[in-house]
Amino acid sequence: MDKERMYELITILNKANYAYHVLDNPSITDQEFDKYLRELITLETLHPDWVVADSPTRSVGGEVIESFKKVNHTIPMLSLSNVFNEDEIIEFDSRIKKEGITPQYVCELKIDGLSVSLKYQQGKFVSAATRGDGTIGEDITHNVKTIKTVPMTLTKAIDIEVRGEIYMSKKTLLELNKKREAAGIPLLQNARNAAAGSIRQLDSKVAASRNLDCFIYHLPNPEDYKIEYHQEALDFMENLGFKVNSKANRLVTDINGILEFINYYTKERANLSYDIDGVVIKTNSIKEQKQLGFTAKSPKWATAYKFPALEVLTKLTDITFTVGRTGQITPNAVLEPVIVAGSTIARATLHNEDYVVSKDLKVGDIVSIRKAGDVIPEVVSAKKERRTGAELPFKMITKCPICHELISKKPGLVDYFCLNPFCPARHIEGLIHFTSRHAMNIEGLGERIIEDFFNLKFILTFSDIYHLAEHRDSLIELEGYGNKSIDNLLKAIEISKNSSLERLIFGLGIPSVGEKTAKILAIKYQKLETIIKTTEEEFKEIPDIGPIVAEGLKTYFANPTNLKELNTLMELGINTTYLGPKVQVNPNFNNKTFVITGTIDSISRTDLEAKIELLGGKTSSTVSKNTSVVIVGSTPGSKYNKAIELNIPIWTETDVLTYLNSSF
Repeated sequence: MDKERMYELITILNKANYAYHVLDNPSITDQEFDKYLRELITLETLHPDWVVADSPTRSVGGEVIESFKKVNHTIPMLSLSNVFNEDEIIEFDSRIKKEGITPQYVCELKIDGLSVSLKYQQGKFVSAATRGDGTIGEDITHNVKTIKTVPMTLTKAIDIEVRGEIYMSKKTLLELNKKREAAGIPLLQNARNAAAGSIRQLDSKVAASRNLDCFIYHLPNPEDYKIEYHQEALDFMENLGFKVNSKANRLVTDINGILEFINYYTKERANLSYDIDGVVIKTNSIKEQKQLGFTAKSPKWATAYKFPALEVLTKLTDITFTVGRTGQITPNAVLEPVIVAGSTIARATLHNEDYVVSKDLKVGDIVSIRKAGDVIPEVVSAKKERRTGAELPFKMITKCPICHELISKKPGLVDYFCLNPFCPARHIEGLIHFTSRHAMNIEGLGERIIEDFFNLKFILTFSDIYHLAEHRDSLIELEGYGNKSIDNLLKAIEISKNSSLERLIFGLGIPSVGEKTAKILAIKYQKLETIIKTTEEEFKEIPDIGPIVAEGLKTYFANPTNLKELNTLMELGINTTYLGPKVQVNPNFNNKTFVITGTIDSISRTDLEAKIELLGGKTSSTVSKNTSVVIVGSTPGSKYNKAIELNIPIWTETDVLTYLNSSF
């Protein structure tokens, strides 16, 4: 199977290379290409005797299109290896240090364009060529002559070859698309493809009309000019008249400098006038570069950090079902593992039957996924054009996957529920929720341990958790549980008795009662006994508590089984009083709804939201006509534009801190 998979990957990658480099019409995303290439490299490392000559790991990618003259590169134009996270950057740094080198690095922006080699004789421009397959490129001299930032004459009459990136600015792309839209011509998809397509035009007048640009970033033979450092080579080329991205380039002395550079441009990239898809990291010393050498495809002294993809493609391999603490049945996507925004995603919730049907998802589909709110993985859509006919249609189950009892929809709701009150999954999920960090926060009672203790019948209810000390001797006899771990767990259980009321309310798992609602109830009523006696109509009068939540609260507290459990918890010494800070009504915040966008440097978002609530305000994640104020930090998102559009008052970081400081 491994050998078949290797040949399959080679076919996929070679087709993708042709589509990307020759046709300028990518067939798969960069993220998919990187994933397949890494899988192929792993297989070839395990089975070096299987490696074939046309493997994409043995070439840079692309071919020369027949309509352009072929150009041999005297010095190969290699591509760069890729890293995707901090651990891989640290590994790159460690590999270099193992060679006895204490490196300095030059960090550069990875311009999203088309690589080019420029040659000059006696300071006069003579030719330009694409990367091609790294050894043979395409002669694009006639089009490069039209790029205003490529000098036709240098400041010195020398023979030289330099390399860089041809690109199109965001502004140019926008202006071109406005003209194309007015003329009824299809719009250009992105700046990279627009630049590559422009430079491959046979008629140079077309390229000239596209207002292309070019950054130079590499001198292939610095030793010929007695240059000892890459940074020195950049300055040398800039002094010759080339456009070098010197304002963005940075010389750093250690791994921390690399990470700071990456973090800065991760936030700043949207404000640049051109597209970047990562950061290039190069050792500064030319001598050290020579010492480190090259692989068949890339230099060992440089690598490219690729920005995390915000929306990527992967395969939906299965749809499974889980049972929540309320009995809710949730379909879940099982995915081919893929990196999204810096973390590996293998599963994502599909919410309910209507969600799956509305998106027409089938098992086997190539699907687009992203992180909603930068946290929760979300399936966006299926790529129907990539279906082969082998995909399997979605079918909603009719029985609980755990207890196998029939499931049904509740009136007015889209979700299916397991109605069996004794379903083990419901109890386990409820216990996990009760002990979680934002509820009773019992460290040491993780999902696996709760499941074990449930199956052993040590913990079947919330109150059983507080009887666990009675089973200490039996617990110590279990494999993997020593004296110290059990004592630490029992100590954490005792500490949890002193949690504030809102944690207990949230931990009970009352339907539709989240952290924010739990806190509203705790602050308003102060004691659990008061909440239990509150009527449904009184709950409805509380802002942000609608009829569904009010009904759920009353139903929960009217249930004799629930009341008996709550009384038991109180008898065991569980705190049922609000212990948090009291609300200080402030006219700048009271009864106002706030939305935060961008980065607030001097206070965490969590702390800022908490302080707003303590002053009588509330927070929301979306801007609407009901929003009172939008707080804007650095690099704000679309919420800022929405606030301007709706004429909503805007506070800067300085504004909000001034109002807060006057209150605390």
